[in-house]
Amino acid sequence: MAGMVEGRIVTHGFSRGTNWQGRSGRSYDLVSENLEHFAMGEAELYIIAKGSHVLWVGSTADLVSDPMSRSRFRLALDCADRVFRLVSPAADSERLSTIWDLEGAEPMAAQAA
Repeated sequence: MAGMVEGRIVTHGFSRGTNWQGRSGRSYDLVSENLEHFAMGEAELYIIAKGSHVLWVGSTADLVSDPMSRSRFRLALDCADRVFRLVSPAADSERLSTIWDLEGAEPMAAQAA
């Protein structure tokens, strides 16, 4: 597959989309990222998970400003087997509630055709 350039990030077209349901019942579109080559963008929210269990949710701003989030992030990376990026970034006014909602998220069952 040919690569696509989005800003300064080069992707190779191998990302897969998936839907997860938050604590509130809201559905979130997530894109699977390669855990081995994972690099966070500045504004996006990420989910680090092991199977269907969410270990950490946040952004680069959380890592810079919150020592507890940094510690949880490091521990999550040690045992994670997958990482996802939120397709539609949350509005600043909804960011904390989105993080809370995603911390209790789980994958939605695939719908039959």
